[in-house]
Amino acid sequence: MLKPDLLIVGAGPAGMSAAVVAARAGLSVMVVDEQPTPGGQIWRGIEANAGTARGRALGAPYLSGLATVRAFRESGAVYWPSTRVWQIEPTLRTYVTGPDGTLMIQPSAILIATGAQERPAPFRGWTLPGVMTVGAAQILLKAPGTVPAAPVWIAGCGPLALLYAHQLVRLGGAVAGFLDTRMPAPLAGAARLAAGAVLRSGRELAKGAYWYADLHRRAGRYVRGVVDLQALGTDRVEGVRYRTADGRVEEVETSLLLIHEGVVPELHTARSLGCQTRWHAGQAAYVPVLNEWGESSVPGILVAGDAAGIGGAEAAIQRGRLAALRILSRLGRLPAGQEGAEAACRKALARALAPRAFLDRIFMPRENVFLPDDDTIVCRCEELRVRDLRGALSCSVGANQLKAFTRAGMGPCQGRQCAYTVASLIANVEARPMGDVEPFRVRPPLKPVRLCDVASLAEEAAPP
Repeated sequence: MLKPDLLIVGAGPAGMSAAVVAARAGLSVMVVDEQPTPGGQIWRGIEANAGTARGRALGAPYLSGLATVRAFRESGAVYWPSTRVWQIEPTLRTYVTGPDGTLMIQPSAILIATGAQERPAPFRGWTLPGVMTVGAAQILLKAPGTVPAAPVWIAGCGPLALLYAHQLVRLGGAVAGFLDTRMPAPLAGAARLAAGAVLRSGRELAKGAYWYADLHRRAGRYVRGVVDLQALGTDRVEGVRYRTADGRVEEVETSLLLIHEGVVPELHTARSLGCQTRWHAGQAAYVPVLNEWGESSVPGILVAGDAAGIGGAEAAIQRGRLAALRILSRLGRLPAGQEGAEAACRKALARALAPRAFLDRIFMPRENVFLPDDDTIVCRCEELRVRDLRGALSCSVGANQLKAFTRAGMGPCQGRQCAYTVASLIANVEARPMGDVEPFRVRPPLKPVRLCDVASLAEEAAPP
């Protein structure tokens, strides 16, 4: 059994930054990540793309990640790519499966830096082939460099949707149309938040404004105020029907529809350990309950990066560094003179988070994301529609009872794609705030695992 001082789950901006700080201070650090190379989703494929035309087209913010990846490679931390964590016990004993087989790890502390996932946004037809998330399309853009052959339609809101459209055009693709689903924000509140954001992060906001202007200039069509969507087709998507806030309904043909309604923290790992969560109304998402260092309600478990709350790459870097400093302190290994490092991290973190409240306000998802119509499939794994779940909600039940009654959340994704919608339906039917609704309880294993991998653990634990 391996016994590092620190186990980091995730090799994105937060995980790599934490590994660099901890390893340089002398801790034995192990980093496991499901991807074949470091960088996380935001810097996926950065080592291969740096210095290429594709890397330049993906933009300077993307290329800026190369320095962090190189520092991580040189830090001395043990790095296991293509490795899945499928169980963490209360004792912190962790089970992983990767190219070298299935192993047990017993660290002194664990940092969860698993990032974010795209917000599930169910609508009629969203399970048709040819309907993808923007995040999935961006993965294909970064890794093999796949550019759709035909102009695409994009529906949704959020910075990632704008960034992808910008990157796609720079790589030779085309946007047939953009269906903007942003809800109108109250003018006074949005203006006040915008003023504060401009003062502290004007450069970032200017970049977003440029993406919008570029989209207006290059997209075939730009439609504001979209409140409802339906993907049309039988065996695959053939078109999309949309309705705007003023009641206008229109259909357009497309063979590829990309959807994005923002991102939410990846909490499956943290919640499997019993880490407390709360409802963040500003981000319309569950987030872990953490102190200023990223420590969770479970001793020895810290959370950093977007898994701690959506903040972006720079915020993730600083959260990772702060978590590493706290772990060093807890283990009695903090080098002298680190007060300045902490202060610098907190200053940079505050600057990175300055525009967040404004962005959360203007990119708040539309109501139908939370409460789709009765004919919409909610649980893709079990093919359960809204009406199936509403029928089981005629009496007061929680999410876990609903799972037992209907099998919602029991499929391969373990509720990752339906948990938010189920919680929203419960809150709506019972007239309860989302903060009072507990999501599905997470059960092991966190990821699918083969029986032979489990059996190999018994062989490892057997006496010689």
